[in-house]
Amino acid sequence: MKQLKTRWADKLEKDHVLKEYPRPSLRRKSYVNLNGIWNYAFSDSRKRPDTFEGEILVPFSPEAVLSGVGRQLRPGEYLWYGRKLPDEVKKEQGKRWILHIGAADQCAAVMVNGRPAVRHVGGYIPFSADVTDLLGAAENELTVRIQDHSDRVFLARGKQKLERGGMFYTAQSGIWQTVWMEQVPDDHIYGIKITPRYDEGEVEVLVRSRRERGVVFTVCSGETQAAGAEGCTNRPVRIPLKEIHRWSPEDPFLYRLRIRMGEDEAESYFAMRKISAERDQRGIPRLFLNNRPYFQKGVLDQGYWPDGLYTAPSDEAMIFDIMEMKRLGFNMLRKHMKIEPERWYYHCDRLGMLVWQDMVCGGAPYRHWYVTYAATAMELFHIRPSDRYYRLLGRRDVKSRARFMQEMKETVRALYNHPSIVVWVIFNEGWGQFDANAVTEAARREDASRLLDSASGWFDQGGGDFWSIHNYFFPLKVRPEKRVAALTEFGGYCLKVKGHSMCPGMYGYRIYGSRKELGRGYASLMGREVAAQIDRGLSASVYTQLSDVEEEVNGIYTYDREVLKIDENIIKKCNEKLVIKE
Repeated sequence: MKQLKTRWADKLEKDHVLKEYPRPSLRRKSYVNLNGIWNYAFSDSRKRPDTFEGEILVPFSPEAVLSGVGRQLRPGEYLWYGRKLPDEVKKEQGKRWILHIGAADQCAAVMVNGRPAVRHVGGYIPFSADVTDLLGAAENELTVRIQDHSDRVFLARGKQKLERGGMFYTAQSGIWQTVWMEQVPDDHIYGIKITPRYDEGEVEVLVRSRRERGVVFTVCSGETQAAGAEGCTNRPVRIPLKEIHRWSPEDPFLYRLRIRMGEDEAESYFAMRKISAERDQRGIPRLFLNNRPYFQKGVLDQGYWPDGLYTAPSDEAMIFDIMEMKRLGFNMLRKHMKIEPERWYYHCDRLGMLVWQDMVCGGAPYRHWYVTYAATAMELFHIRPSDRYYRLLGRRDVKSRARFMQEMKETVRALYNHPSIVVWVIFNEGWGQFDANAVTEAARREDASRLLDSASGWFDQGGGDFWSIHNYFFPLKVRPEKRVAALTEFGGYCLKVKGHSMCPGMYGYRIYGSRKELGRGYASLMGREVAAQIDRGLSASVYTQLSDVEEEVNGIYTYDREVLKIDENIIKKCNEKLVIKE
């Protein structure tokens, strides 16, 4: 496999790796970034090794070339990280130090000065610990122990596979998002939950704290006089807005929110937007944005990088993907089987890009003959099999099903405040699917403000807000349905670009030999499969995919983001036609 690098890898400075503030939805002045050079060691024992064997660039996983390691963590092994904490991290009367890890794949045990700080299971959800009482008077050492079973157990893994190939990619492990610390008062804000009440012209804010305290809010728009409100923590507070400036991809306006609780002060932001499923004037179920029909033209986004795997080499690289798709006329990204660092969602919020967020799949190994080949055939003949065949779908273990439910709720809570997210995608193509209708309703109880794609692709159980279609092989014909019709995967047209492909093999759904031929095929597909179906009820589309990934060469861009494989004028013209006529 040929190693590719992106342009941002050459600009990477080991002392300034992903230094941007990692939690824009709750920002404080205190911020200590711990990314950079750490020590590492592999072992086959839970006991800490006597010495480290080298240096690793955090937050890149050891499998990623940017980490400087280039070794895969295998099931049964342990990966150890170690570093000294900065001198500024020291005990201070009336203050607490909170350690944050954006994500560590899959099982993490964190220690400060050899004493346990926190354990966490799950490779995609951020976690934290108050480490104040573990700090010493002199030097302080931070140690992290990682285990990653990858696709050998039922934990969430997305599209990672130890034996990569085709639609499954290199498994990565360890710390892959920013590690940082902040100093807070003894009595501090634990978290916030922001819900725009669009029709009422209000925003609802819930501030969480250890015990009930008074809290003061200030809302600034830059257009009207600041609005203020007071209330109590652990209770929702409604703040009326004098004038509403609507958020949309065309006008991604954000309000600034300041929060003060005692000695603790923080900043956040929100947007006034509403996503709903309604019937249009002809009685067709449609996606509505801010109470008007709105066609969502999207791209499947795997979030993989040739040099960083799960971790983008820089903030600028993440922005590039979003802005390029927006420039080409897309207004939505479906984040596929991965949860990004919070800054990615922040950029979608401020730049104006709608997001459909997948829950990350897991479960025991699936029966691929069933979830791929048999499922495709059943879909052709409109056969709807039950998703209670747990063994075939990799969910025989009760603990496996409980773990998915837990992580689904954690995902919603972690990303709730980002207005760009408008749809939660619960299951995809039967991968680890079970009891979809019950799981979907549990998700709705967590978040009633967004729409739910219960079963993207096949194994549809009739629930959720969408008839969610994957169509790579057959002519598409949208038929009347009680739910919104969405083409949530299609295309996957392939072109291998010499010098910009990683693998000798190719994977995709239709192979083209030149950029010109690919452009013609894309234009024909968009007209036939998408534009022609809008009048029949189609309300969203998701083209596969944003970039090549390893053997998959079906991207709009090459894996290294250097070559736009389809003429940009063709893409723009196709997207201009994707409009719901009112």
